Amino acid sequence: MQRRKFGREFKIEAVRLIKDRGVSAAQAARDLDVYENVLRKWVKEFSSDPGQAFPGPGQMKPEQAEIDRLRKEVVRLRAERDNLKKGHRLLRAGRAVRFAFIAKHRTVWPVAWMCSVLNVSRSGFHAWLTRLPSGRSRDDDAILTKVRTSFVGSDRTYGARRVWHDVLAEGVMCGLHRIERIMRENAMRARPRRRRGLPKDEGVRAAAAANLLERQFEADGPNRKWIADFTYIWTAEGWLYVAAVIDLFSRRVVGWSMQASMTAQLVADALVMAVWRRGKPDALLHHSDQGSQYTSEPFQRLMVEHGIVCSMSRSGNVWDNAAMESFFSSLKTERTARRTYRTRDEARADVFDYTERFYNAARRHSTLGYLSPVEFENRAKLA
Repeated sequence: MQRRKFGREFKIEAVRLIKDRGVSAAQAARDLDVYENVLRKWVKEFSSDPGQAFPGPGQMKPEQAEIDRLRKEVVRLRAERDNLKKGHRLLRAGRAVRFAFIAKHRTVWPVAWMCSVLNVSRSGFHAWLTRLPSGRSRDDDAILTKVRTSFVGSDRTYGARRVWHDVLAEGVMCGLHRIERIMRENAMRARPRRRRGLPKDEGVRAAAAANLLERQFEADGPNRKWIADFTYIWTAEGWLYVAAVIDLFSRRVVGWSMQASMTAQLVADALVMAVWRRGKPDALLHHSDQGSQYTSEPFQRLMVEHGIVCSMSRSGNVWDNAAMESFFSSLKTERTARRTYRTRDEARADVFDYTERFYNAARRHSTLGYLSPVEFENRAKLA
């Protein structure tokens, strides 16, 4: 069977059919009666160099051959540069790590180039490919699966220590340093904190209560000490104000409220939810800052009606309510700072998901021996 031949013009128009007109390669192959893999080869050749693609039969002129040689040299140098940029840290790593990098990227760059740049031999690399993994390497792979499950399950916010406790909970015995190494080698890094300016409370403050909590952020039982505050989350519709109440015994968020305005009703609704969920308190201390919402007459009246003792931070001293600041920092670092919300309802749903499904139920707290608030309370009930 005689091999079919196609001219340069035909090939260019076939490529444009796919690239410019959006026809799929499979459909174009059927329409033009050309093998699909041949069409894809034409597209790749045209994309790499439209001006020199499909030169046709015959020898190149000396100047064209020189240009072609120089072009290939530039491609090689660029590949080596990119290889160095991506793998320069590996020059100080062990051979196994460098071999793994080469194996991962051998479809991108030639193996010979990478071996030369990373200062390893090709024969050593190919021997490494066929060598059976060691027992420790197989264990690392098994641990990596659990590490990745924990890391992704935390929305990529857990550091090595919290991941380590998740792995231990799965019944795998290993050290913290091993988890740190596995996460480092697999580029698992907890997301950094981000800060942004917040709107100011322009409300009129009434007389503030004394600081009875005195930075004692531990409680010997549930419903002994509650802390409260509110924060701000930006959406395309404007600010969403989020108020929360936390029980210091378990660091569990027991009440919350979200509104479009910064009013006393915002914080009152959060307190009402906490009372509704935990029952009418007995000898409860409620600590907040001196914001106008907390010093307002309606909120103070609500506290008196439920027999709650009021405590407030000193003016301008955020450390007096540090545990509450820690929660809002976690909320923003681990969830809202990395999201763009089109509506307040979208932000509400995400804050609810973080608070009730992750923070209370699953997130490991260092102050609780790396248990979640719900698990800590359940164990306390059984004790």
